[in-house]
Amino acid sequence: RFGSKSKRKTCRCARSIFSIAAMICEAASMFGNNLFSMWLILTFLGLTSCLSMSGLAFAKLYWNPSYETWRFKSNPKFPKPEHVRTEVLLTIKCISLSTMLPALSLYLAAQGKSQAFCGWGGRSIWWHLGCLGALLLGIDFFEWAYHYMGHQVPAMWKQHKSHHKFYNPTPFSVIADEAVDQLMRTAPMLLSVIMPLNMDVLFGLFAVMFYAYGVYLHSGYELAWPDAHHPIINTSFQHYLHHAEGAVGKPRHTGFFIKLWDQLADGDSTAHMFQMGKCTCSKCSRERGERSVEAWKKVERVDYSCLLSPKFWLQAFA
Repeated sequence: RFGSKSKRKTCRCARSIFSIAAMICEAASMFGNNLFSMWLILTFLGLTSCLSMSGLAFAKLYWNPSYETWRFKSNPKFPKPEHVRTEVLLTIKCISLSTMLPALSLYLAAQGKSQAFCGWGGRSIWWHLGCLGALLLGIDFFEWAYHYMGHQVPAMWKQHKSHHKFYNPTPFSVIADEAVDQLMRTAPMLLSVIMPLNMDVLFGLFAVMFYAYGVYLHSGYELAWPDAHHPIINTSFQHYLHHAEGAVGKPRHTGFFIKLWDQLADGDSTAHMFQMGKCTCSKCSRERGERSVEAWKKVERVDYSCLLSPKFWLQAFA
């Protein structure tokens, strides 16, 4: 099934990301004294890993989709190639921005101006597990709060609204934001200035939370489990709904990992739609018979082969 296969791949991806995070931390001991070099290294690693993860997901889900896969798509329509091209170009720009504060964090650690460390750091496994849990909840709340304000405060919406051009997102839109959003969302990377932190854990958590899980949230496809009506976990449908309906004054699911923050702010739009019998998630759509073979035959297939053409990319700058 689509859901079970995707979960296995996600677990393998998460293990690989934590391994890379450990390598980054060790590399900082050699290059961390040069801030620019550290930024270049992180930017290169970010470009290769992020575009690879997004590219693999896009190829699997969009290049030649099957009927069985399409049944799990939040929006039954496929975005145009020009839409995908904009996502990719904005992501490339944003990766260079999103690596600035992580590079600064490693630089400060190398200079002995922070409490960051690699490995166990002489602390117990319970300390590390407690720190991981606290970071997970704390950063998730921080990201929700900043995102929520980005939809409530007009000045902040001006910075964030470009991300909502992608109302039918693909895996390439994870960090297709503007500069201020990128810098604010990576600000927790500097927590080691005021408290001891395992940088292996912090980098791994950020990579998994803000990109690997972000690829799933922006994939445009839902899993068999957790489905859109899971009481705790934010799923790709919540984030699709956020892209499709979110605007200034209309947050619509600004959470990332857990639904709690949106539920406390009465922002669980999926629950409201379900109560009114108007939920549009793929599960409810399938149950209503809206993802039939006949419906699939009416969907316009999009040819994405132009994404392999240099000419197509150059037209974006014409």
